[in-house]
Amino acid sequence: MVVVTTKVSKGKLVAILLILAVIVGLLVTLGSKADQEADAAAESALAVSNNEERVAYLQSLGWEVTEEPVESQEVRIPAELPDVLVQYNELQKSQNFDLTRYAGKTVSRFVYEVLNYPNSAERFFATLLIYEDTVIGGDVTSASQDGLMQGLQFPTGR
Repeated sequence: MVVVTTKVSKGKLVAILLILAVIVGLLVTLGSKADQEADAAAESALAVSNNEERVAYLQSLGWEVTEEPVESQEVRIPAELPDVLVQYNELQKSQNFDLTRYAGKTVSRFVYEVLNYPNSAERFFATLLIYEDTVIGGDVTSASQDGLMQGLQFPTGR
């Protein structure tokens, strides 16, 4: 076994530690800035400030929906999500949304009737959750009591 030792003065050790601290600081700052830019880009892609933009967003996902919502309301996301909302949030997370970021906040809920759900005679509805003109979640749900609920992406292969 070979052991190599070296003497480093306190001044050199402090200088090396300062250089390492600066490098780590730069990496953290650059990573944080990249995350912020990615978040801003994602939010701008989901910006919807009026009904036409909400309909256009749903159309961009492949849905044909009614021109006006069949329902709209303000809803408050509880500070602590009950079990049913925890399960619903799992669907949201699968779409890169996360309702826990909006816990305790009031959001707008817009529901549109879907006109082109593939291979189904059932009625379906698309729901968008909007906070400060940004889509923060949503789903497509059948009207039947034990019906299907899925994410906003248009189904393929059905």
